[in-house]
Amino acid sequence: MLIGVGLFMLAVSLHVILFVCLCWVACHLGWLGCTFHDIRQFMSRGVSDALPAIYIFLLIGMVIASFMLSGTIAVLISWGLDWLSPGTFLVSAFLATSLMSVATGTSWGTVGTLGVVMMGIGASLEVPLPVVAGAVISGATFGDKLSPVSDTTNLAAMSAGTDLYTHIGGMLYTTVPTFVIVLLIFAGLDASHAGHWDPTNADRVQAALSGQFELNLLVGLGPILTMLVLALRRYPAEVAMTGSIAVAAVIACMVQDRTVVEVLNALWQNEPVATGEPELDSLLGRGGMFSMAWTLLLALLALALGGLLHGGGVLKALLEGLISRIRRRTTLIAATIGSSVLGNLGLGEAYVSIILNCQLFRPAFARQRLHPALLSRSVEEGATLTTGLIPWTTAGAFYAVTLGVATLDYAPFAFLNYLNGLVAIAMAALGVGLLGRRPTD
Repeated sequence: MLIGVGLFMLAVSLHVILFVCLCWVACHLGWLGCTFHDIRQFMSRGVSDALPAIYIFLLIGMVIASFMLSGTIAVLISWGLDWLSPGTFLVSAFLATSLMSVATGTSWGTVGTLGVVMMGIGASLEVPLPVVAGAVISGATFGDKLSPVSDTTNLAAMSAGTDLYTHIGGMLYTTVPTFVIVLLIFAGLDASHAGHWDPTNADRVQAALSGQFELNLLVGLGPILTMLVLALRRYPAEVAMTGSIAVAAVIACMVQDRTVVEVLNALWQNEPVATGEPELDSLLGRGGMFSMAWTLLLALLALALGGLLHGGGVLKALLEGLISRIRRRTTLIAATIGSSVLGNLGLGEAYVSIILNCQLFRPAFARQRLHPALLSRSVEEGATLTTGLIPWTTAGAFYAVTLGVATLDYAPFAFLNYLNGLVAIAMAALGVGLLGRRPTD
């Protein structure tokens, strides 16, 4: 309630709202008997559990800046304008980000690289940017949910007590139909935008890019191919990103005539370029560690708040009584998805929500002899998919800053993220895709 009133009615800064919520929950836990040491430990644990995400925050900022200076983003925008049109653009953006995120297992890496490219192309094609962001995030989250190298996919399977590939196979029952529905929606939106495009815009943008960068496709693709190869070889995301930054920095110096000092300073805070196209200048000036400061500070507050709610047992106390009363299979699946969304809202991070909800609902699924992969699937549909739709989660804040579109502006167009859970509940009500009975322990 505090977040809703502060954000939507009073227009208070989200950071301050979270700080007030943090104080409110801390005082409440103190009243219940927790010591100051306990409260600080809960907060610290909430932040420490998400340290890998914080490292990636900083690396993504540098990846974006280095890709800008190396000409990677410029090359891909110019190439995309040759091959894409408003009549196919949203479908292409959705499919391309889906494929990249399945291959790399990271929605953040996909949004921070290919997503930024799609935003630039979309602006040149005069497609509304919130719709472009929705297509990008739908595709990026699709892979984050299904890829065998995704951290959330592995975490959900492990937390629910099922095999990774059984978990992925179980998700296909609900995700494939949703994917087709979303593809048709974006095809319809493409058709509605096809007649409102001035082809001279693409020529103007390409001319502006060629005046600032050497648009060599093979050279420009070097950094992104480096990231893809390292990711496919199962190197950690931090290693893959660092390798792509190094390759991009070398290309920026050797091909794009940037000095070493310029490149190093841009890794901290990139600066707009002077192409003569204001929107393009702003896009190409994104990135750097400093650009992630707003997101990082928001994430730290949200994670500390989540640590209090989890460590203090607030969400567990709210939900355990409700779970014990659930008898119907469809109600249990709907409650699992809804509770995972609630976990994102309260904890600010999908990782904690996945673990907590698997712990809370695992006994209920066992009592009804439901397959553990049904639990892991339901938790992913509630937690993994909706975290990017909430402004104060780490993913929601990151997507908004990276793509330059507010979370609440793109959320209605991130169709896959909220339709997948609804499709799953509808299929459960029809008795479809329930994966059979629980295997014998």
